[in-house]
Amino acid sequence: MALEMKVPSPGESISEVEIAEWLVQDGDYVEKDQAIAEVDSDKATLELPAEASGIITLKAEEGDVVEVGEVVCLIDTDAEKPSGDSSKEKEKQDASKKEDASSEKEEKSSSKEDSSSKEEKKETYASGTPSPAAKKTLDEKGIDPKDVKGTGRDGRITKEDAVQAKGKPSMGTPGTGKRSESRSKMSMLRRKVAERLVSAKNETAMLTTFNEANMKPIFDIRKQYKEEFKEKHGVGLGFMSFFTLAVVRALEKFPSVNSMVDGKEMITYDYKDISIAVSGPKGLMVPVMRNAENLSFRGVEQEVKRLATRARDGKITVDEMTGGTFTISNGGVFGSMMSTPIINPPQSGILGMHNIVERPMAVDGKVVILPMMYLALSYDHRIIDGRESVGFLVEVKEALENPEELLMNGDVKKALEL
Repeated sequence: MALEMKVPSPGESISEVEIAEWLVQDGDYVEKDQAIAEVDSDKATLELPAEASGIITLKAEEGDVVEVGEVVCLIDTDAEKPSGDSSKEKEKQDASKKEDASSEKEEKSSSKEDSSSKEEKKETYASGTPSPAAKKTLDEKGIDPKDVKGTGRDGRITKEDAVQAKGKPSMGTPGTGKRSESRSKMSMLRRKVAERLVSAKNETAMLTTFNEANMKPIFDIRKQYKEEFKEKHGVGLGFMSFFTLAVVRALEKFPSVNSMVDGKEMITYDYKDISIAVSGPKGLMVPVMRNAENLSFRGVEQEVKRLATRARDGKITVDEMTGGTFTISNGGVFGSMMSTPIINPPQSGILGMHNIVERPMAVDGKVVILPMMYLALSYDHRIIDGRESVGFLVEVKEALENPEELLMNGDVKKALEL
């Protein structure tokens, strides 16, 4: 019996996926629940498990975009699992195939001369072949005919096709060094991220405001309690918990930053679902910490670790990346000193954390070396005014510079659950 395996729905809003990679080959024996393929949606990369054990027949190729519910492979559930000598048998089959292919090649070669004139004529008018005038134009432009789609009879490239064809931009006078190049198809996830970023730039009134924070108080707390915290909770005491709780506090005071535009209406949320931008193997991913207002320092650190690990292992689900009312992006881990983060639509605000650098600062009339971090808040000016944006960022700055009082209620050990 041949079982048809169809593309399952990764989420309500997803109608198609792309076959990123087949993890098995056509004709392989697969076990039930074995991962047979990786599929890209516009939100995440997911594994496709085998629904039964048997011999698999692939019905789609890598790079194909398939609709949800479409058959991508067949599994012969009546097939028996190959024995240990199957590798030798497969080698014999492969050798037999090579012999057949070799004899077929010889037959074709022997009849090639008899049909040479016909082949030449066929080649001249084959799909993708330029006319003499078109070939001259393409040669002048330095464009390969295979990169041009012909509109003439049988797909032939006409002079008009050649005139309208666009070549790659000039790279200047070639030097003496190596000048190779390569092309690779962007994944569906990367293409969707690109679309969303362009959309955010074009459809929002995005502005960015900056401030800086003295990170020494947080450094002191981490230095004193990080070992005890890790020993008790199994996770490190990082910066993300301080930033998340500082953002939650600021969102309470400036709810417009925790809002979204929906047509002619503004939706304001009473919960704080904080998206955290992380770099995964397939590109930028933004998993969500649900109800961050209910999380402690331990809760934030454990959730950040869980989501980041799942994103980097390619196991993150669409549901874990859906939603979010505000985003935190930590470019500082890559050494970024300052940037203008792009809003994650349909959200209205994103906070950028940056590299911590020791700088000379004036404190009470004296020059003191302090670990400083630039903060950047990009926001949608359609619903967030300058007062709210600047006030929000000042609240974050003050919480980071005085965490014991503003984030821990004066009791560090209790806040860290030590």
